Amino acid sequence: MVGLLHSIEIALGATCLGLLIGTGGAYGKLYGGPVVRDLLAVYTTIVRAVPELVLILLLYYAGTYLINQALTAMGYQRIDVSGLAAGIAVLGFVQGAYSTEVIRGAILAIPQGQIEAARAYGMSSSLLLRRITLPAMLPFAIPGLANLWLIATKD
Repeated sequence: MVGLLHSIEIALGATCLGLLIGTGGAYGKLYGGPVVRDLLAVYTTIVRAVPELVLILLLYYAGTYLINQALTAMGYQRIDVSGLAAGIAVLGFVQGAYSTEVIRGAILAIPQGQIEAARAYGMSSSLLLRRITLPAMLPFAIPGLANLWLIATKD
């Protein structure tokens, strides 16, 4: 029973973190500068190409080692990273790469006239995102995000 509870906690945490990363990543890939777009393209390409298990092992062990090295260099004591927290962080990082592409595609599926009309009314970028882009992209994004939820649950 505890294993089931931890699996659900990891899947929920990773999905929420992945949605935050994915929304920011999609917005950056579409509206960011050339450096931001290139960095996000490298992030999504590399993370989607490497298997999740390899990333979990690499980031858990190497990440714990690097964090402890940085803490000891600054004079703090070493820490023990929780497996639950590491699972959420790593799978959220992976989900973020996939969510970036799903949300980017959903934003591109919005009819361009809606965006132009909002800009013609003088909406700021944040207001445009909150009132037009996010509600209009949800029907396009929900199938892909539901698939990502199933992947997070299986991982």
